[in-house]
Amino acid sequence: MSNLHGGDFSNKIDYVFKIVLIGDSAVGKSQLLARFARNEFSLDSRSTIGVEFQARTLMIDHKNVKAQIWDTAGQERYRAVTSAYYRGAVGAMLVYDITKRQSFDHVARWLEELRGHADKNIVIMIVGNKSDLESHRSVTTEDAKDFAQRENLFFMETSALEATNVEPAFLTVLTEIYRVVSKKSLVANEAESGGNEALLKGTKIVVPGQEPVPAGSKFSCCGS
Repeated sequence: MSNLHGGDFSNKIDYVFKIVLIGDSAVGKSQLLARFARNEFSLDSRSTIGVEFQARTLMIDHKNVKAQIWDTAGQERYRAVTSAYYRGAVGAMLVYDITKRQSFDHVARWLEELRGHADKNIVIMIVGNKSDLESHRSVTTEDAKDFAQRENLFFMETSALEATNVEPAFLTVLTEIYRVVSKKSLVANEAESGGNEALLKGTKIVVPGQEPVPAGSKFSCCGS
């Protein structure tokens, strides 16, 4: 397991990883970002206008990694930002609200858009946010697990309000990005048939409190 904790800010930054947050409006993307970047949560949260990003530096395998998390509005009228928004992204968190079935039904469309704009080796996690609202749940964990497994994606349920699984979700994505980048699998080499894809398989990531990831799968899930 990689060594993950606050970075040593006196040292140089070894890597900068751009992660994009996507998903419908009001699913809690900005709250997840605020919880991870500043450990804050605002009950008076307004819709994001346009694009904003925040950064946090962490240490992974004794390397200072700067996570640059980009957040955009989920409303249709801001969709024109897509090309620039996805450019250079090595990770993505595709967020839905477990109490809003429609936000989960739109995940496939968001995934299609992401895959149409981003690097083919981008690390993707499906995030079911607002797990604190269990009594209002309209998307079962099994439905989301099944979708993530079919698409070979990571998956975790989170609560930005209660700070549940927010840190593990981001760290899982960052650790996988580090593993991919450190093996130079984001360097395009079309002559090497299947080389890039092969590097993305067969890993095992265990986040404290999470169930283990089966070898050969990118799927990861949350505890109860």
